Amino acid sequence: MSQITVRNVDRIFRKGKREVVALKDVTFDVKEGESFGILGPSGAGKTTLLRIMAGLDVPTKGEVYFGDKIAAKDGKLLLEPKDRDIGFVFQTWALYPNMSGYDNIAFPLKNMNLDSQEIYKRVTDIADTLGITQVLDHFPREMSGGQMQRVALARALVKMPSTLFLDEPFTNLDARIRDGARALVKEITKKFKITTVIVSHDPADIFGVAERVGVLDRGYMVQIGSPAQVYDNPVSITVANLIGEINELQVTVASEEKKLTIGKLSWDLPPGLSGSKVIIGVRPEDVIASREPLQVSGLELLDKARFSILSYQGGHFRLTLELESDKQQIFTYADQPVKGDEYYVYVRKEKIKMFPS
Repeated sequence: MSQITVRNVDRIFRKGKREVVALKDVTFDVKEGESFGILGPSGAGKTTLLRIMAGLDVPTKGEVYFGDKIAAKDGKLLLEPKDRDIGFVFQTWALYPNMSGYDNIAFPLKNMNLDSQEIYKRVTDIADTLGITQVLDHFPREMSGGQMQRVALARALVKMPSTLFLDEPFTNLDARIRDGARALVKEITKKFKITTVIVSHDPADIFGVAERVGVLDRGYMVQIGSPAQVYDNPVSITVANLIGEINELQVTVASEEKKLTIGKLSWDLPPGLSGSKVIIGVRPEDVIASREPLQVSGLELLDKARFSILSYQGGHFRLTLELESDKQQIFTYADQPVKGDEYYVYVRKEKIKMFPS
């Protein structure tokens, strides 16, 4: 019963006479055993959607199915959370401060009235799998952030749910251990064949865990696909920014020829785009800055540029340049600091994306 179907879901909150639309006509499926990500900025409706799927909230309109069972419809809860066979990991982890790691993990099993030997076996097995046997006798205040995150994950997994919901589970972890935590979640959910839904504003979480992603923007599900598909073919500049960093360059359309021109490059105006301006989007990894002219297959000269800013970010140096032709800025990454005032800026033209301004 681990396939989830969401159909035409609206969620409207009423504050006095005012209505706040959190979700509008959201429709998608999560396949059995799949890891599905929900990506969006703060306030997009991600947590609201997750809570509706888990049964902690109900849709104002629309339907939610677990397998072939209808779980909620038009403001009514028809299948209780306890009957959906789910585990839930909250952003804050929500561990009981007065309980040891063992008791936190064992808590849902005690509510299931399992005998003490079965509880002990399950708790120690999952703790061994997650590498936290050494903190079973510790209280949350005595654990590191990574250990608390694993205890929260163990508590969600110990009853072997068919579906796992994760609400921003890595936000409170140190940056240096996030990659390991993402890899662990992916490994565990695949090992136990658990349908997984993860909500995050961070594309690194989505790429690290999810096989498919739905992008929420102001309550609408605007695109669904694999993370790579959404990264390479975003439906809007908003989605392009949500799934990863991108340069945005404003280009004026030559009205007579319907041509786009920036620096040394030009294109025909694609079908479906109109107006006097278009946004050219190009990922920083598709931008090459060189002190000397290059002759490399696949690279085309965009423009000459002058040095603007050099900063350090995420293990790479970020080089920001000002294009000679129209003074717009473009950035790329380098493995080591580069010096100099003038550059040639090349791009992979086939990787360039175009959006309405």
